[in-house]
Amino acid sequence: MSTQTWTWHTKPIGVTFRLGFVIRLGHALGYNRVMPADVIYLDNHATTRVDPRVVDAMLPYFTEQFGNPGSVSHAFGWEAREAVDRARETIAAAIGASARELVFTSGATESNNLALRGVAERARRKGNHFVSVKTEHKSILDPLDRLSRRDFAVTLLDPLPGDHPRAGWLDPAQVSAAITDQTLLVSVMLANNEIGVIQPLAEIGRICHERGVLLHCDATQAVGKLPVDVTALGVDLLSFTAHKIYGPKGIGALYVRRSPPPVKLQPLIDGGGQEGGVRSGTLNVPGIVGFARTVELCLETQAAEAVRLAGLRNRLYAGLLAAVSGVRLNGPALDAEGLRLAGNLNCSFDEVDGEALMMAIKTVAVSSGSACTSANPEPSHVLRALGYSHERTRASLRFGLGRFTTPDHIDHAIAAVSAAVEKLRKLGGAVDRAS
Repeated sequence: MSTQTWTWHTKPIGVTFRLGFVIRLGHALGYNRVMPADVIYLDNHATTRVDPRVVDAMLPYFTEQFGNPGSVSHAFGWEAREAVDRARETIAAAIGASARELVFTSGATESNNLALRGVAERARRKGNHFVSVKTEHKSILDPLDRLSRRDFAVTLLDPLPGDHPRAGWLDPAQVSAAITDQTLLVSVMLANNEIGVIQPLAEIGRICHERGVLLHCDATQAVGKLPVDVTALGVDLLSFTAHKIYGPKGIGALYVRRSPPPVKLQPLIDGGGQEGGVRSGTLNVPGIVGFARTVELCLETQAAEAVRLAGLRNRLYAGLLAAVSGVRLNGPALDAEGLRLAGNLNCSFDEVDGEALMMAIKTVAVSSGSACTSANPEPSHVLRALGYSHERTRASLRFGLGRFTTPDHIDHAIAAVSAAVEKLRKLGGAVDRAS
């Protein structure tokens, strides 16, 4: 266990320089001449294409049933309110919650902030200590950093290291050891957005409840992909969003337990009293309707889709291993059942810079980490938390497979990535010899 207060130091000059370098490199490699229609999309952890069936469900609420659900004096408002109520029931049922326990937000980042800061800023809170993990998303770590600069203590735990078959996994015993009589809340994500590791939330939930501590879970990458039941997991607060599962951007939700004793949150936004006063603002009716439809579609095929994506993911990794040397897996083993998201692959390529590699792969869209930290010139904090070197972290790519990924896409990616790696290695070798 380790205790660490995150202090984020921005480096605008470094950001500008590195982004400028990457953009210039991309232009030199002809990346600006490749249109999105010609690029295979393998960055589904960042966002997903909206399913056409979801779009169809949303369209009437832009131009025909366009009322404000807060307008209680006429049929347009009533119609919108009924649509929201139906969607709320659908989404809540998908995670084993009741409709009244669901608060709509603009997305998972807002949900995470509302959960952490909403608990912290309650006037009658019982403590001032938070526990989380070094591999959490920045929408958890940054609010915790903000709180640590006030009168709050923050403990960030180390997951299992990168050389372990369960790399990135959090031992529940660490959570138990970190909890004190001042611990207010523990926050652990269910599935990691960079390395796909699935955490033992049910065991962590049992520990938290035995100690009288709230448990928050960022389930952004899990809902719609894994079975999620708030009661079985033992969570008190759970964040998720639509755009990671083929729904629209700009709509998310926070589950807030209402069973005795109910969880109370201090609102972050005032001015209208919507969502029971927890989150004011006019409800995004088309987004909420689309959110419900995308959840329905995910649940229809969840088990079969996990099997399909795991097969494609393993095919991609095996193909890369066969096509190019120096490929190393980042995160937990692929063959450990229930330990990694089916559509996730994160690996490093020796003697190659990941950002240069992304620019060189002109027909495959991938990333080097979280989309929310792409402007940050530092290596992935998730991979560094596993103990990987600066060089290995810099040489890493994240592949996110999804609903619209096909075997042909995988074969194309293997060929494109391996060709780009070999090209960059030769270019690097030529530069080294010239110098």
